[in-house]
This record gives sequence, C-alpha cells and structure tokens, in this order.
Amino acid sequence: MCESDGDGGCRNEGEALFLKILAMVTILVTGVMGVALPLLGKRLTCLRTDRGFFLIAKALAAGVILATAFVHILPDAMLVLQSECLPEIPWKRFPFGGFIAMFSAMATLVVDLLSTGFFERRHHKHASSSSLEDQDLDVEAGAESNGSQPKLHIVGMHAHAASHSHSHPQGLHGKELGFEHLGHAHSASFSDEDDEFARIRHIIISQVLELGIITHSIIIGLSLGVSQSPCTIRPLLGALSFHQFFEGFALGGCISQAGFKPLSVVIMAVFFAITTPGGIAIGIGISEVYNPKSVKALVVEGVFYSVSAGILVYMALVNLIAADFLSKRMRCDHRLQTLSLLSLFTGATLMSLLAFWV
Repeated sequence: MCESDGDGGCRNEGEALFLKILAMVTILVTGVMGVALPLLGKRLTCLRTDRGFFLIAKALAAGVILATAFVHILPDAMLVLQSECLPEIPWKRFPFGGFIAMFSAMATLVVDLLSTGFFERRHHKHASSSSLEDQDLDVEAGAESNGSQPKLHIVGMHAHAASHSHSHPQGLHGKELGFEHLGHAHSASFSDEDDEFARIRHIIISQVLELGIITHSIIIGLSLGVSQSPCTIRPLLGALSFHQFFEGFALGGCISQAGFKPLSVVIMAVFFAITTPGGIAIGIGISEVYNPKSVKALVVEGVFYSVSAGILVYMALVNLIAADFLSKRMRCDHRLQTLSLLSLFTGATLMSLLAFWV
C-alpha cells in the first residue's frame, strides 16, 4: 500500500463536503438538461432530429466525447496504471492503459456487429412470418369470394397473360401486366428496410454509448466523492458539468433517433443523469475507509478508465462522427458539412482546454 494524502496541502473536509453536494446537484441538473433537449425535439422545432441544427449540435457533442476519451480519460488511465504505488512488475513494464483501451475498442466493434446481426435476424424473421400470414389471408379470401381453388386464379392469370401476348406481337409490357406497381412495391420495401436498419443501429449506438459513459462516470464520481481537497473539487465541478451536458446531448440524440418506447426513454435518461451524482454519493459514504492509493483501488480505477476510453473512442469516431459526416445528407449539403466540422472541432477544443484546470 502506498500512503499519500494527495491533497497538496489543501485539505478542508467541511468545505469539501459542501462542494461535493453542490457538484451532485449541478451535475444532475446539467445531465438532465443535456439528455432531455434532444428528447423534446417534437416540441422544439430546431432540435428535431431531421433538422440541420440538430446535426451541428450533435457534432459539437461528439467532439466533446472524443476529447474526453483522448485528453482526459486515456491519459488518466495510463497515469494510474503506472503509479509509483503499484508494483514494478507487471505494471511499469507494459503500457496496460493503451493496451486495454485498444482491446476495449475492438470488443465494442464485436458487440456492435453481433448486436446488429441479432436485431436484423429478429426483424427479418418477424417480417417474414407477417408476410406469410398476409399471403395466406389473401389466398383464402380469394378462394372464398370466387368459390374456386387458389390455383385456378393462377391459371386464369397465365391465360390472361397469354391472350395479351398474342394480341401484342412486341411482347408483354410491364405496365399492361401491372408490373409498374411491382417496382413501387420493391422501392417501398427497400425504403422500409433501410429505415428499420437505421433504427436498429440507433438502438445499439445509444445502449453502447450509455455503457461507455456510465463506466467512467462512476469512477469520476467516486474519485470526487472521496476527495477532501476543495482545490481538486472546484475545477472538477465545472469540467464535469460541461462534459455531462454534452455527453447527455449526444446520448439523448441517439435515444431520440432510436424510437424507444416512452418508459425505456425515461429509464435510460434517468440512469445516465444519476450515475455521476450517485458515484459522488458513494464516495462521500466510503471516504473514511476508502484508500484511493491502494493497489486494488488503482488497478480497478485504471482498468475502468481504459475500458471507458476505448468504448468512447470507438463510439465517437465510428457511430457519431463517421456515421453523420459520411451520410448522404451531409455530403450533399456543403454548408451543413462545414458548420458541422466547425462545431466538431470547437467541441473537441473546448473540452481539451479544460485539461489545464483538471
């Protein structure tokens, strides 16, 4: 065990407790505001998910999440896992922080692929069974209305087609057989499948993103809760409130696009909003017995930070930034693309600058 107070001569338990309670309230309010704004898009026209302003704001939030992973969480993970309080072997012989983050990003890819495949198979199975039931009903209805077997309708159709072929030497035209409707049916079917696939992707993105956010939020809240140094808590209060708001906005946007049921939306939003304040409350409760410099605490903290960094890097780059910026809408609207890029870089820069105080 490595004994170190880590307070830098700025220990004041009374003031620290007041700041921690203030942090719980402030972070809870900013988190609720961030996650709720995109969910209120139906009432706030400018925040509807099909509006350009929403994509610009989402790009800002994606930049904040990317900077949170690269500038704040990953360096902290590497620093913690190479702490002087940990044994020389194996922690100082190998960069475990980056290694775990890398595998965490790849594991997120695997989860993304498996989840997408599972939801797609379930959707196609349900769609196929519904289609077969509709066909059976149509055949039965046709047989009952004409008092004949279904195959007579097929024979009749072929006979009708044959008569048309004799009367038109040029051959059968799609319009004459009614095939013009077939093209519309296929295009509508493809459109429905594309919409359903997009919804499936948003479901998975929102759930995995929430997992990554919650993973590091618990540890950050716990670290703030056990601290007895006002000098440490003050800058964390502002920084956490800022990044909680924009992480909430990105998550709320994904939840809104996924089209969850109202109860699921409320559960996901509440769970996100209370995680960091809950971690602070736990930290306050165990502050007398918890030693943040113990080997076990450092390893758990470092691993959680690394896993969270990997998840957030993957989600920010693949499912937030690339998904929006490579979309047809963004590529065809150069003004929207430029404003979104500026927003992305602004969010990443602002979040990175907070590293001077945190």
